[in-house]
Amino acid sequence: MPTLVTTSLKLDNTMKERVHRLAAARRRSPHWVMREAVEQYVEREEKREQLRQDALAAWADYQTTGLHVTADEADTWLAKLEAGKRAVVPKCHV
Repeated sequence: MPTLVTTSLKLDNTMKERVHRLAAARRRSPHWVMREAVEQYVEREEKREQLRQDALAAWADYQTTGLHVTADEADTWLAKLEAGKRAVVPKCHV
């Protein structure tokens, strides 16, 4: 089990009251609500950062190789997949 450490969080009175009301409505502690909020935020932002890094890597790869598929090619492929049809991934080209 991971070691838990204590940290402090300063909230204005309005936010503190909102957290307490939500905690009461959910039958949870304010501590649980705040931990859940932080966990969800960090997970979302980590995914967002990974997407950003992937996009930068893809752009660098494109600048190096010139390989790509057009938007129309990608849309056609995705439409087939969405319709439940088998579709071959479009070939990259210069």
